[in-house]
Amino acid sequence: MKKTMKRILIGLCTAVLICMTAFPVFAAAPAADADADKAASSTVETQADNQNEDSSKGDKAIGAAIAVGLAAAAGAIGMGIAVGKSTEGISRQPEAEGKIRTTLMLGLVFIETAIIYALIIAILVIFVL
Repeated sequence: MKKTMKRILIGLCTAVLICMTAFPVFAAAPAADADADKAASSTVETQADNQNEDSSKGDKAIGAAIAVGLAAAAGAIGMGIAVGKSTEGISRQPEAEGKIRTTLMLGLVFIETAIIYALIIAILVIFVL
C-alpha cells in the first residue's frame, strides 16, 4: 500500500512539474504567414494582431489554470495523507503528540509553499510572457 501511494504522489508531482513547464510553451502566439501579411491592409493586420494577442492571453490563462489546479490537487492529496498518517501516529503513541504535530505542521507548510510557488509562476506566465 505504501509503495502504491508513493508512486501515485511521485506521478502527481511529476505531472504538475511537466504542466508548469509545458503550458507556457503552448501559450505562445502562433506565427503569422508571411504571404498573408503582405496581402493584408494595415487595418486588417491590426485586427489580426489584436486577435492573436487575445488568443494568446486566453491560452496562457488556460495553461496557468491547469498548472495551478494540478498543483493544488497534488498538494491537497499530500496534505490529506500527511494528516492521516500523523493522526495514526498520535493514536499509537500519544506521548509523542507534540513532536508529531510539530513535524506535521512543518511538512504542511512546505507543501503549501510549493502550491504558492505554482500560483506565482502561473501569475508570471499570464502577465509577463
